[in-house]
Amino acid sequence: MATPFAQTHSRRAARRHVLDGSLRILLAEGLILPTGLVTAAVLARYLGPTKYGLFTLTSIVVIWIEFCVTSIFSRATIKLIGDAEDWRPWGANIVRVHLLAGTGAAILVWLCSSNLAQLMNEPAMTSYLRLFSLDIPLFSLATAHRDILIGLRKYRERALASAGRLMTRLILMVLLVVLGFSVEGAIWATIGASVVDLLLARFFTRPPLWGASSVPTRRIWHFALPLFLSGVGMRVFEKLDLFVLKVLGATAALAGIYGAAQNLTIIPGLLGSAFAPVLLAALTHAVRDGDFPLARQLARDAIRFAICLVPFAAMVAGSTPAITTLLVGRAFAPAASFLSLLIFAGFARLLIAVTTATLIAADRPGWVLALTGLLAPIGLAAHFAAIPRWGAPGASWVTTVLSIVSAGACVAAVYGVWQVGPSLMTLIRSALISALTYLLAVAWPATGLLLLLKLATISAFILAAYLSAGEFGTDRVAFLSSLVWFKRQVAGQMQE
Repeated sequence: MATPFAQTHSRRAARRHVLDGSLRILLAEGLILPTGLVTAAVLARYLGPTKYGLFTLTSIVVIWIEFCVTSIFSRATIKLIGDAEDWRPWGANIVRVHLLAGTGAAILVWLCSSNLAQLMNEPAMTSYLRLFSLDIPLFSLATAHRDILIGLRKYRERALASAGRLMTRLILMVLLVVLGFSVEGAIWATIGASVVDLLLARFFTRPPLWGASSVPTRRIWHFALPLFLSGVGMRVFEKLDLFVLKVLGATAALAGIYGAAQNLTIIPGLLGSAFAPVLLAALTHAVRDGDFPLARQLARDAIRFAICLVPFAAMVAGSTPAITTLLVGRAFAPAASFLSLLIFAGFARLLIAVTTATLIAADRPGWVLALTGLLAPIGLAAHFAAIPRWGAPGASWVTTVLSIVSAGACVAAVYGVWQVGPSLMTLIRSALISALTYLLAVAWPATGLLLLLKLATISAFILAAYLSAGEFGTDRVAFLSSLVWFKRQVAGQMQE
């Protein structure tokens, strides 16, 4: 039987592993920030609002399809691979299903491309959709391999695959668009990035593609089906405002401006994609080993982390005019008003990602579906009611309010299952610091490079405010210090 000291050391190591894995994936996925901003700037300047709007709409349709295919087994894969003693039979079936589903979805998009273009009142989208459909099976297969890596807690390998994809996308997109290949060049760049992603992920883990594999498929679908429906509903909801806005008569230029605002909310999505899967893998292993105190501590820390990021959303909301002008140009200046709201929706969805990962680890996939599955139909009705009256601002309000309400419901559900949640003082501190941050961001006018200094200074203020308010206790400071020491040791060993 382990001593209390050994248990404490083991739990600290587990928390360090979660944070270290999250940081590795965050650094890799974090490349989407500089690469995404560079590609967004290049596309905005070389394509203009109209063609940029067409590329954004085409991307949204294909990304919806890709997410629908991959979300069938994405979170279920991490859970099942983490639970299994022998992961290969599970991995084989998951990869094969992804390949078949991705190929079928690509054929469906190709056949329906003209109808989708007519629905959007943009005939040029037909050829774009057909070309973009080639990316679906490649992306689906690469995602299956990356999810298996997370389930195996091979975070370094998972990070390298993501880094390769994003760097390839940046290089190809800038090269092809600048050379004059327009929207088609941007699409080919995305396809090329998926090829590199698949090759790297396949190099690090090779689940069997052929041969018999006997695993209880009923258990797969027990997790996969509700999580698939939940994931599809969330993904549809995230882009539903832009879709309904266009269907109700918005011009391609307005769609491009609104789409630019959506694209500038990538930071919370990036954090969620890096942290939530690692959290799910860690919680799954903790529950499998019977260490429920560790599982509750990890869940509590994750929720607290997400809530403490709200002041950064307030900082962005108070600086949106300068941010949009700097990143996408003056032609997209109207996107500032949409971004000031949608950034809060993005951080609310980060909290949803964290809490739903906790519920999945607790074997509550049905709860996840119940909490998120109705967002898309409710959002659809709300958008059709709000957009004709208030236009694009109404769409951003609907998305933001529903995202925050859903996040609150998910936090309450986690408390019901794990008896963990944010403390009242954490909520009060985050609210007060957010208000002060917003006022400071609005009162401090800064453009160009001075904007970067402003954001860095306000970020330092947020951290100092949390520390002075006692939000981060000595145990968490010691934990972060140990992580820094751990990474220095690893770096020293690599140099040797």
